[in-house]
Order: sequence, then C-alpha cells, then structure tokens
Amino acid sequence: MQLVINTYGSYLRKNGNCFLVKKEDKSFEVEVNKVNSILITAAAYITTDAIKLAVDNNIDIVFLDSHGAPYGRVWHPKLGSTTLILRRQLEIYDHDEGLDLAKDWGLSKLNNQVELLSRLKKTREERRRELEQYIVEIEAFRDRMQSIRGPR
Repeated sequence: MQLVINTYGSYLRKNGNCFLVKKEDKSFEVEVNKVNSILITAAAYITTDAIKLAVDNNIDIVFLDSHGAPYGRVWHPKLGSTTLILRRQLEIYDHDEGLDLAKDWGLSKLNNQVELLSRLKKTREERRRELEQYIVEIEAFRDRMQSIRGPR
C-alpha cells in the first residue's frame, strides 16, 4: 500500500515497527510490512526515525509538490536490481553486445507491430490497403535494422 500524507500539518513518526500518522487529535498506525511507499504531498513533519524505518525496509519516500509532481525522494543506498541493471547496461553500451541487445528489442517491437497490423487488416476491410502500406513500411525498417552491424 502507499501511505499518502496529504494533510497540512500532519506528523509521521516511528512507533515500534509501525508508522504513526498524526494530525492534531486524530492518529492511526500502519505496520511497516504493509507499506510499499510513502508519498508526502503537503507541508508535513517526518522524523528521522520514520525515515530510517522506511529506508531499512526498502520503502521509498517521495515528496510531491502541490500539482503532484515529485521534487524529492529518499530511498535505501543498497544496490538493488534496478541499479544492477543500469550498471550492466552502461557496461555493454559501447560494445557489440549492447548493440545486439538494442537491435533485439527494436526488432521485437517491429515484429509485434507487423503482427498487430496483420490481424487488424483481417477485420478492417475498409482500411486494408492503408494497413498493408504500414506493414510494408515497418518491414522495410525491420530489414534496415537487421542489417546494422557494429565495429567488430
């Protein structure tokens, strides 16, 4: 669940293994294992203990402006799968392996587009010629992409 703090003057703190949200005389607790992320959208207070509890449990804290656009984030510094994927992508960026991977993604996308348009062509008689032209153009792009070679 996302824990959303969107009331001006709200207070988020740690209480045992829970987050305690408080606003004046109203309060409620949420167990840490039920929270995936914390969104703070209004002027609110958050304690360093609550931040540490979130970080220790791999819970992102995202700060949003009045329009809902993020302007800040707190998350754990440990290498996760996203970081490892990005690192690996950077490692292969200037190598043939990177080009081959990008080509495979592009070719898959183009093949899927041809397949979709071919299916649509069967049920859209009035647009059959237009769809066929798109298929021919995409297949030409696909052929050009297949011929791309790196500096091996």
